[in-house]
Amino acid sequence: MNVALTQVPERAALGLLPGLANTAEAHDRSARFPAANLDQLHAHGLLSLTVPRAYGGAAAGLATSMEVVRTVAMGEPSTALVLAMQTVQHALLARSGAWAEPIYAQVARSAVETGALINALRVEPELGTPARGGLPATVARRTSSGWQISGRKTFCTGIPVLTWLAVWARTDEDDTRVGTFLVPANTAGITIVRTWDQLGMRATESHDVIFDAVAIPSDFAVDLRSPGQWAGPDPQTGAWNACVVSALYHGIAWAARDWLATWLQTRVPSNLGAPLATVPRLQAAFGEIEGLLHLDHRLLRAAAEAVDRDPAALSSVEAGLLKQRVTANAIDAVQRALALTGNAGLARRHPLERHLRDVLCGRVHTPQDDSVFLAAGRAGLAPVKGIG
Repeated sequence: MNVALTQVPERAALGLLPGLANTAEAHDRSARFPAANLDQLHAHGLLSLTVPRAYGGAAAGLATSMEVVRTVAMGEPSTALVLAMQTVQHALLARSGAWAEPIYAQVARSAVETGALINALRVEPELGTPARGGLPATVARRTSSGWQISGRKTFCTGIPVLTWLAVWARTDEDDTRVGTFLVPANTAGITIVRTWDQLGMRATESHDVIFDAVAIPSDFAVDLRSPGQWAGPDPQTGAWNACVVSALYHGIAWAARDWLATWLQTRVPSNLGAPLATVPRLQAAFGEIEGLLHLDHRLLRAAAEAVDRDPAALSSVEAGLLKQRVTANAIDAVQRALALTGNAGLARRHPLERHLRDVLCGRVHTPQDDSVFLAAGRAGLAPVKGIG
C-alpha cells in the first residue's frame, strides 16, 4: 500500500514527537532498536520523504529533511539516525542518477509501499571509514550469474530493520574497481554479529555484518568505478550528510534544553521559596545555552536552504566545518545543562544523562574533527607549500 504525506512533513514529525519520546528510555536500556517507531514514520510518509514524486515519494529538499530528522531526534534519536540515513541515501541517489533506473525504482517504490529501509555499509574493522582512504577488504567476485560478496562491515546502523544494504566493496578483477553493490538484507550468507554495546545511541543496533559468498545478480553492482574516480569531495554529498547528521545531534541537545527549562521552572528549593528559573545567575547560564542552540538552528536552516537553491552552494570544506561546529555546540549545550543540575542531571530517572551519552556520538560521524580542520587548513593555506 502506498503511503503519501497528508500534511506538511515538519508538522507530521512534530505530531509524532511525544509518542517517540515515550519510547526512548526503554530502548536505551534494552539497546534494542524501536522498530515500532518506523511504522509511525511510514504511516505519515516520512520514510519516503526524499523519494522522487515519480515513485510516489515527497521529493523533499534538504531544509525540510533536516527539520524532520531534527524533530524526530528530539523524541528518539536512534529512530532519527536510521531515518537520517534513509533520507540522505534516497536524496543523493535521486539527484545523482548513478544507479540504473530499474534498480533504483525498485528500491524507491519499496520505501513508499512498505517503508523499506536502505543504508550504506562502508566501514570495516581494519580499514575504518573509507573517507580516510584505502581499498575495502570486502571483495566482490565474478560468478556465472553475477557476483559473490565476502567480507565484514562494522557500525551497520539499524541492521536488524534494513531491507537493502548498499555495500562498499572492491572487485577481484585484474583492474580493480571499487563501488557499491546492492544486497537485499534477506539474502543467504549474511550474518549479523551483535557487537554494538556503546555508551550512547545504544538502540541504533549498529552491529557488525559478515558476508559469506553472498550472491547477487550482475546488475546489482550499481556503481563501480576505478579507485581514482572516487577521489575528490562531492559538495552535494557533503552538504546533505553534514546538515542532516548535525540536525540530529542538534535535536538531542534541544531536547536536553527543553527538559532543563522545565526542571528550572518547577524546582523550588525550600531556602529559595521560588523556582530556580527566577535566579539571575541561572537565567544567564540558560541564556548561554539558548545562544548556542538558536544560532546553530539558524545556521543549519540557512545552509540547507542555500543548498536547496544551488546544490553546490556549500563547499565540502564548509560542510565539514558546519558539522563540526554544530555537533560541538550541541555537546557543549548538554554539558552546560548537566553542570546546572548537578546530581539530578546524572540520575537515570531523568533523561539528561541519556541526552549527554547520545549527543557525544556526534563526534564519531564522518568527517571527524581532525579531518575537518586539516581540510580547512589546507584550503586556507593553499598557496603555501609544505616543508620537507
